[in-house]
Amino acid sequence: MLSIKDTPKNLPASTCRCLRKGGPIPVTELKAIFKRFDTDKDGRLSKHELRNAFASLGSRQPGWRAWRGLKQADRNGDGYISDEELEVLLQYVLKCGYTTK
Repeated sequence: MLSIKDTPKNLPASTCRCLRKGGPIPVTELKAIFKRFDTDKDGRLSKHELRNAFASLGSRQPGWRAWRGLKQADRNGDGYISDEELEVLLQYVLKCGYTTK
């Protein structure tokens, strides 16, 4: 199971204290959470939509997480996370240690 000590070494500990008690959030549930924040239903996530998703997960710095998530997962550089890029974003989220309540 993920814990605070499993956070990436290059991130300050304060950015990863958005953990919730419990076990890791299953990938299928994470995917559903992020898809729910596609408010304009265009099949991709903007930085604003990502920010809202990270805020709902309890991030203390959702804007930074959204920027970092885009940087990690936006393979074609269009500024959005498409369905194809969502898997890369989910790997980033899992590295950050998000867990269920």
